[in-house]
Amino acid sequence: MSSEPLSNTPSESREYPAVQIDGVSKSFSGTVALEPVWLKIRRGEFLTLLGPSGCGKTTLLNLIAGFLEADEGELFINRDLVTQVPPHKREIGIVFQNYALFPHMSVAQNVAYGLRTRKVSKAETEERVREALALVKLEDFADRKPKQLSGGQQQRVALARALVIRPRVLLLDEPFSALDRNLRTAMQVELKEIQSRLGLTTVFVTHDQGEALSMSDRIAVMSRGRIRQIGSPSEIYDTPQNQFVSTFVGDANLFAARLVDSGDDGVTLDIEGTGLHVSTFQEALPEAGPVTLFVRPEQCRLTEAGAPGAIPASVALSVYQGSHAELHLDCPSAEGGRVMLRVPAGEALAAGTPVGIALPDRGPAVYAREAGA
Repeated sequence: MSSEPLSNTPSESREYPAVQIDGVSKSFSGTVALEPVWLKIRRGEFLTLLGPSGCGKTTLLNLIAGFLEADEGELFINRDLVTQVPPHKREIGIVFQNYALFPHMSVAQNVAYGLRTRKVSKAETEERVREALALVKLEDFADRKPKQLSGGQQQRVALARALVIRPRVLLLDEPFSALDRNLRTAMQVELKEIQSRLGLTTVFVTHDQGEALSMSDRIAVMSRGRIRQIGSPSEIYDTPQNQFVSTFVGDANLFAARLVDSGDDGVTLDIEGTGLHVSTFQEALPEAGPVTLFVRPEQCRLTEAGAPGAIPASVALSVYQGSHAELHLDCPSAEGGRVMLRVPAGEALAAGTPVGIALPDRGPAVYAREAGA
């Protein structure tokens, strides 16, 4: 029997990246799917590619896997140049959103498939399959067929099949999209626990921001074939670098403002006659003129109508959410005319109630007004 661990993460220096992408791009029939990307994925980290449909995240994942050929650029895995290496020689484990299990094979046979194609001995294959099934808590299901399993169990089989080959990198393409909410949450926790235990470099594709924030070591937010920001979940949520990231990740309130003055300690804004000093802002702001103020709902405070420095609004709708209520406010100063705040459930107000919105000095961010805004 083999005594090697399921993970084959090398024990030598972790200074070099597990995956290095140097200027890789891809177009289809003249349409750019991925602009040149430079990215280093750290060894043992859980990196999520997050973005809307058509943003290029799955294209980038398929380029790493070798299912697509890059138009330009180079790709390295553990310092090995793999740009022209076929998928089956890249030592990558892959889990798809549709599981892709063989219906005529048992669970154990599905998990063993990659080992058989690599001509691993029968004894070692049996040991590694047992180990992989134990890891995903399916030891008692080895002889069942996929159709006899639930969706969550089938996804565990697909994960075990990817892990049993001891991949250098694990790739996951929206693996939980077909699961119901409760099962999806449970699988997220299980996957993260397994990944952390094995120290396995993982690249995860999703359009679900909650999934990305809860599971990732770092997130690369993508749109229109470009990485718009990369950072830890807290960096992406708390300090978005552009208006796209601020509105795609988490809830956001956007106010149309005018930049009045700027200095080393921040900027002074005018919001429909209400002055506000903001100490956190992004670079490349105009010297003066229209800008967008970004504020998270939890950064806004509800005050009395007419309170000094408060932005006038009125309650449009109160939505009960159990532990809190979401107040949707009509606010002429907001882009789209609406602002959302969260308040304790017992503090919900009737529709039509005039209120004020107080904004903090720290926390909000200011962006140059995007075209069309």
